Amino acid sequence: MGAHAAAAGVHKRLITLSYGFRLPIYETLMATLKEIAEAANVSVATVSRVLNDDPSLSVKAQTRQNILEAAERLEYKLSPSKRNATHRMTFAALFTYRQGLEIDDPYYLSMRYGVETQCEKLGITLISGYDFSGDKPLPSADGFLVIGQPQTALHQQLSQQSCPVVFIDGVMEDAQFDCVNVDLFKISQKVIDFFIAQGYSRIGFIGGRDHPEFADQREQAFVEYGRLKNVVQPRDIYYGDFTSQSGYQCAKKMLAENAPWPPALLIATDSIALGVTRALLEHGVKIPEQIALISVNDIPTARFVFPSLSTVRIHSETMGAQAVNLLTERLRDERSVPLSLFVPSSLQLRDTTRR
Repeated sequence: MGAHAAAAGVHKRLITLSYGFRLPIYETLMATLKEIAEAANVSVATVSRVLNDDPSLSVKAQTRQNILEAAERLEYKLSPSKRNATHRMTFAALFTYRQGLEIDDPYYLSMRYGVETQCEKLGITLISGYDFSGDKPLPSADGFLVIGQPQTALHQQLSQQSCPVVFIDGVMEDAQFDCVNVDLFKISQKVIDFFIAQGYSRIGFIGGRDHPEFADQREQAFVEYGRLKNVVQPRDIYYGDFTSQSGYQCAKKMLAENAPWPPALLIATDSIALGVTRALLEHGVKIPEQIALISVNDIPTARFVFPSLSTVRIHSETMGAQAVNLLTERLRDERSVPLSLFVPSSLQLRDTTRR
């Protein structure tokens, strides 16, 4: 039987029973990743990532096909969850805002582009819809990408269905959901620390709110950390929405009623900052000599306007792409533990701050 067993892919090992006897046990060998790698002429790591449908792997179609054929020829067995993960998935992108906001704030446009590009790269069908607030039925999909802070009704609606969800730019402390975000608290602290290091003892804020009763995370962090550092006063905080027009109106209000003005401002987005700078220049205020500005997002036009904006760069396109990867991985591996991914930011100093 020994020669026959070896030819059939069976080998013998000895086990010792508790009462001292040693008996031969025959077991069938499964093809190893190394054998598949040798057959397909690739590395073991590449085989592992292809067989596990790694969304971050970029490999030629022919190479992938060679690996899959070698695995099948050698009778490599994938778990049911891995086999099911290879079918063409459909994701639904639910935008919590009106589509026109992407024109006013390219931050969201870039995030959508990241989602669309990564879905196309991974062969995922993507369906999209705007103004999702929980008052319309959810589309049929394998998983959901929710862009923007959801209202309570939408959160509850998503909690009642079984598909996995990833929130982008909306942190949800919920055991069901993954999220991809940027640390807005850290951004506010970083800007305040920069202004303090430059000698400013009074710093103002101009921002926006999705809902009038709820402060944006940048505003919350600014107020909390600014009070801790004793550089923030309630009268120096202004907010409207996230448009340039709102920034213009907030700045006009500040100039009309709050003299002397705060000599430094954190502005929640570059789009708001464009309106603020226009109002300041119309009023004859010198930037940064009389008022220094730092905004957030680093949209493409931030470096080309006059004066060019000092801003915190947020990699919003990366946020969209990584959300797709998280959702793909959660479906593929049947992961139950939620993950929070924070994309880093960096301060870009230009003409609206002293150097």
